[in-house]
Parts: sequence; structure tokens; C-alpha cells
Amino acid sequence: MRQLCSPPAALQPHPHPGLWYRCLPAHVCLCQCGAQRGGGELYTGLKADFLGRDSVIFRSMGGRSTMRTETDHKLLHDPRFIAAHLIPDNDDRDNDKVYFFFTEKATEAEDREEAIHTRVGRVCANDVGGQRVLVNKWSTFIKARLVCSVPGPHGIDTHFNQLEDVFLLRTKDERNPDVYAIFSTISNVFQGFAVCVYRMADIREAFNGPFAHKEGPDYQWGVYEGRVPYPRPGVCPSKITNQPGREFGSTKDFPDSVLQFTRNHPLMWQPVHPAFRQPVLVKANIPYKLKQIVVDRVEAEDGQYDVMFIGTDIGTVLKVIALYSRNSLETEEVTLEELQVFKVSTPITSMEISVKRQAVFVGSSEGVAQVKLHHCESYGKACAECCLARDPYCAWDGSLCARYVPNSKRRYRRQDIRHGNPVLQCMDQNQSDEFEMTEERVVYATESNSTFLECIPRSPQATVTWLIQRDDRKEEVKLDDRVMSTEQGLLFRRLFHQDEGVYICCSREHGFTQTLVRFTLEILQAETVDELMARDKAGLSDSYKERSTGGFRPWMPCNSYSRAGPSSQFGQSRMWFKDIMQLIGSSNLPHVEEYCERMWCNDKLRRKHKSMLEKYRQAQESARKARSKSSSERNRMPRDLSIWGE
Repeated sequence: MRQLCSPPAALQPHPHPGLWYRCLPAHVCLCQCGAQRGGGELYTGLKADFLGRDSVIFRSMGGRSTMRTETDHKLLHDPRFIAAHLIPDNDDRDNDKVYFFFTEKATEAEDREEAIHTRVGRVCANDVGGQRVLVNKWSTFIKARLVCSVPGPHGIDTHFNQLEDVFLLRTKDERNPDVYAIFSTISNVFQGFAVCVYRMADIREAFNGPFAHKEGPDYQWGVYEGRVPYPRPGVCPSKITNQPGREFGSTKDFPDSVLQFTRNHPLMWQPVHPAFRQPVLVKANIPYKLKQIVVDRVEAEDGQYDVMFIGTDIGTVLKVIALYSRNSLETEEVTLEELQVFKVSTPITSMEISVKRQAVFVGSSEGVAQVKLHHCESYGKACAECCLARDPYCAWDGSLCARYVPNSKRRYRRQDIRHGNPVLQCMDQNQSDEFEMTEERVVYATESNSTFLECIPRSPQATVTWLIQRDDRKEEVKLDDRVMSTEQGLLFRRLFHQDEGVYICCSREHGFTQTLVRFTLEILQAETVDELMARDKAGLSDSYKERSTGGFRPWMPCNSYSRAGPSSQFGQSRMWFKDIMQLIGSSNLPHVEEYCERMWCNDKLRRKHKSMLEKYRQAQESARKARSKSSSERNRMPRDLSIWGE
């Protein structure tokens, strides 16, 4: 069980003036509602005893009497409370109700004793219990089942029964927010998660429908077909409830028949199904768990989109949108970003969204982090890349990918969330100029060793294809157990000499293809490298250097140079590096220096060697001019680094 939430001073303001709420998604769920006339009530769902057997919903504080549920499995059967929210029914404040979201053991699932169902329960905020029956006990508590399932063949659905988190997306109509909920499976066959969205109209319809009923231990559950007493069990005493000659000032004025019926029939027969009768997001067999959710409704060029920020148990946040097809009920899940919020793998325990600050505040045991709602600048510097990102927050403004503002008068804004078609959106843009500067890298590796060519597309929806170019011919890289394509790039588990060549990483999305990076892979012969290292160990490196080197010698790797120079014992143990340089050829030496600099140098040494590399290039140019004057004389690369100055 998590800690109780902060004192009432830390509670968050509700859209209603004078109303406050705060909820912790765990066994403890708190909701505080304070009336305008002063005084506030604290609604709490929790285990009331140390053994965890007495599960209750409390109301304390404020001017009204303390209330709680009866100890009865028909009301609450080993529940796990997740969230609580006050949602008004209409303009009559006496009709305000507090909704609780929780999971519990299903009493109606007789064939499965350990079946778990998710519930939405509600109580009236002005409930004060009965006069003779249910004294100081809830007299308006009723509950219904929340269903989140994927339709399957032959009418067999895959159910997600365990509720993980709930988020209320407030709309302009405060009486009808959208309810977003994360569910997980309790199956031993596979692990899966789903996000379902519920409409308040469907929830109210379930509570206004028939009650579930069971005649006795040997009977099956069914629809209650008898007479329902007046006022209807579960309604609040208000102006709408009252009729001429039958006015009720409070729940204490309700007839005992109403209170007895509520006690014996707390469950509604009709379940609550999600919008479109299916989840908007499904994740199965993933290496993490979905734990928290917040949602932001964003205005885009072609309509409104609900952007979901989902926290996991490994410290990451998924940024996802669900696209609905106009001609069918199918949805397309688009993962816009996957952000690593915390350095360590820690479960995210709370999330709060601030539209005003354009940020999501993410909490865990490690602390609190602030995450921006959008990172438009990370989608590249081309119109096509910005369009393919399909981020409702971002649009191409003619020069860069920037924040989309609905009321902006810019003419060159390009955005296509639903289709992400850069051909149509960017047809008047010079795409060839945008992509002609493809990144090029040179990678050196040793035969029989392993190496990795990193290439990560900016869009999670893009598919990567690897091509190899030899001479003027390109062909797709053949993948097997030795050469593997991963999400981060191309992995060679064991290199052969014939693997040498130019490797091209291409991404393809919605029919649009672009080259991300070109690798020139050069392979050194293993026998020659082993021979050089053996000579170094035997003390034969100096004689080999005199026979094989000429002109100016390049600078040593960072670790070697950071010591007392080549005369130190450490410098002598790395002399073989210079001999390997001679295998590559003088024309490629500057590329090797840059490559080794990236691989071995830290930031401080990299800055130091940057100036040294320029001196080396100048020395190489001087050597080339000297060779042109005297072709008979053979220039040698100097071995002493001290000639470059202090």
C-alpha cells in the first residue's frame, strides 16, 4: 500500500468552484470535495484494518456526518482502489456524485472463483445514510462493471480485467469528461495491456438500467424483473427526484424499502463498454508494464487528437495517438516518442499534465521530472520528416518543424496527422536539396571480430532497409545468424574480409524513402594485426617501424598521449597502433584520426587533439610538397610527438 496523499492543502482544484479532489492510484484512493458554503469532505477508499480484510469507502471531515460502507462482500469484495472523481450530473449541485474506480473479486462469476472484474461505483455527495436502516452507512452506493476487451473469433473476446490507472479528460462540458483507463491481463498465457476510453453517457446509462439479481445460492445471476421502489435506488435527494407530495429532503427521508433494495442489489446488470466497443491501444508481450496515463486534447490542422502519455515500470514515457478510420471501427496506434525519463529503471508512480506549461510532471521513487509535451525540433530539418512524424503538436512552417498554433496565419504550415503523406504536403518543397547532405561515416574493424553500424530512424513507424554498394551495384544486405538487423542498427557478430564495402541505411514510411547514413566499412586482416601486436610484445616494434614508416607520424590515441609521451612505459605498450595506421594508407589517415578520436577520447582530450590534428594535416601537406621537389628522397613520418610544440 502506498502512502496516503498530502494534507488537504495540497489537493488539486476541481473545475467546480470550491470543489477539490486528489487521488492516489493504488490500494488507497482519496477524493476531497468541499461545498461552496464552507467545509469539505474527504472521500477515501482503503483497507480499514491491519489485516486488510475490511475494505470500505469513508467520508470524513466537513460538516456532514461520517459515512462508510457496510462490511459485506456484495458491496466490496477484496477491492483494489485506483481513482476517485467528482462528476456533476447537471446544474443541480445536490445531484453531484463521487465515482470510484476499482477492481474486485467478481461475485457473479460463479464458475471462476478467482475472477477479477473492474468496477465503477458511485455515491451521492449529499448521502447521509438512513433513519432506521443503513444508519451512517452509504444508502446510494451502486456499482457496474467496466469491460475492456478485444473482439475475437467465434464471439470469444480477450478481456483485460485488471485496472492500472484512470485519467479524466475534462471537456468544455464538465458533466461529460472522457474516461481513459489502463488495463492489464491476469492470464498466465500472455502479458498484455490495453487502453480503453469510456463516455459518461454510457456509464450513466448502465446505472439507469436494470439491476442484477440472484434468488439464492443455487440460482444463476440474472436481470431483476420485479418492482423497483421509488425513489429509484442510487439517486440523490434533489429537486429532480422530488415529486408533488413525495419530497425528500435527505436520504434519511427515503423509505426503508429503498434502503433494503440498495443493500441487496448494489450491482447493475448492464456492463459499461468502451467507445467503439474496443480499446484504442493494445500492447502484448512487451518488456515493460503500463502503469500511469495522462491525456492532452490537441487541436491540429485536420481535427482534434488525444495525445496519450503513458508511464511504464522501467522509467519511460510513451507518447501515443490513436487514429480512427472514417469507414470502419479500426484504429491505428502511432507511437510518436518513447522517452527515457529516469536514468535508472524505476517504476513511474504518478503523472500530472500541465497544458499551461506545456509539460508533463513525472514522479517516481527517484524524484520528479519535467517532460515537454512536444520536441518538434527533434524531427529533423526537412518538410518530409516533419510530416512523417505525425505529431499533432508540430507542423512545417516553411523553414523548420515548429509548434503548431491553430490561430496562426502562416501560409506555409504543413501537417498531415491522419495520413502522414509527405509527397502531397511537401510537393512544392525542394526535397532533393533537403536530403543530399546524407551523413557519411568510416568504420574500421578487424577480421573475425564483431562490429556494429548504428542507424536509428527518427520515426518509430519507419522501417529500415540495409543496402550494400560495391562498385556501382547496390543490393540488399543478406541477414542471417551472423549479420543481424536490430532496432538500433546492423550487427556483425563475426566479420569476414568480403564484408568490406559501403553500407547504406534507408528508412521507408508511407511510401517515402530516404537515406539516413552511409557507412564505409574497411576491414583489417586479422593475421597482420596479430603479427604487429606479437612483435610489439617481443620488443621488435622499433625495427619494424624503421622499415615501414615514412614522413610525419600521426598523433597517438588519447590514452597514450595523456601519459608522459611515447617514452613512457604506457606509450611503448601502444606502439602497435602506429603500425596498424600504416596498413590503412596515408590517404585515409585523417578519417582514422577522427574515428579514433570519437571512440577513445573524452571531451577534454578531444578539444586538445583537435588543434593537434590541424598541425598534423599541415605537416602532411609540407611533406607532400617536399616529396614533389625531391622524388628520390624518401620522407619518413617522425616518431617524436614533441616536434608539435608544447
